Amino acid sequence: MKKCVYFLMLVASFVQVMIPVFANEPVDILKSWALSTQNISEAIYSTNGVHSNKGCDAPNNPCIGKRSEGDPSDPLYPSQWISDWTMFRVFQNVEKNPPPYTNPPATLSPKDYTVSFGTTYYDANYIPTDKEGKGAMLEHYNDYCLPIFPIKDNAYTCSFISLGNKAYFLTYDDRPKNMPPCCLFSPLNHPPRQDFIKHLDYSTRRSQQLNGSIQAYVWQTMLDEGGPLFGYAFNRQASPDVYSSSWYRHPQSFFFSGDTTKANAPIVSQNYTSFRAEKPQAAFTWDKVSQMCPKDNIPTCQLF
Repeated sequence: MKKCVYFLMLVASFVQVMIPVFANEPVDILKSWALSTQNISEAIYSTNGVHSNKGCDAPNNPCIGKRSEGDPSDPLYPSQWISDWTMFRVFQNVEKNPPPYTNPPATLSPKDYTVSFGTTYYDANYIPTDKEGKGAMLEHYNDYCLPIFPIKDNAYTCSFISLGNKAYFLTYDDRPKNMPPCCLFSPLNHPPRQDFIKHLDYSTRRSQQLNGSIQAYVWQTMLDEGGPLFGYAFNRQASPDVYSSSWYRHPQSFFFSGDTTKANAPIVSQNYTSFRAEKPQAAFTWDKVSQMCPKDNIPTCQLF
């Protein structure tokens, strides 16, 4: 179960995923893409409070990250933003070169990683049409989908969208054979809140990387239990937004463990390149769900 807890925290990813879950045994995802509707309730994952409160009701587990005296204050997301990013799938030399990374990774050789691109859209104020939950986030992967599933060839375009409580997975004309355009990833996987970083532990060691220019956060308990890496880095110094001119600490990167059974992605890093507090346009983001998904009986995802 340790490997079954993590994405879309990208996304994210949702991001950011993100980052969803892994099966203990790799499966051929192209054989079956629809689960029975009675199983969709099982697709609610423990994310330490980032995407749901599952597992956060125990007295000894409030899902609040550890802070020590002298640690910097927590950064916050703007209420609305857009950012392009460069994604590095690091497949070798990761043990001595952990993230966060610069763009491109200064501690690695170009032979150690592949490069792809995408964009994330975020709106903390969005209310979905079904009124279930609040917030919206879309992570769009151009030509190379997020390598967290047991798929060897991820050379296709995909999107993860969270609208309120529900999360969807979309694919396009270059999708693998038999993969549907839309499936329901989870009935409860909301976007990270603006203060989501409170759920992750401040990492003094990782914050010393990149010449101390960042604040790094990871889900340390998960790592200590032998689970996957899930972390974010923010710039330590505030800077003006190119769109709104407001000052804040901008996100630097989102880094996490990928699939190693087929995708050969022990570490993935999404490094933000144009983070700006701009409101996404619904017609090009949130409306994709109504445009691409059936109105009734949306198939549930079978990705792991």
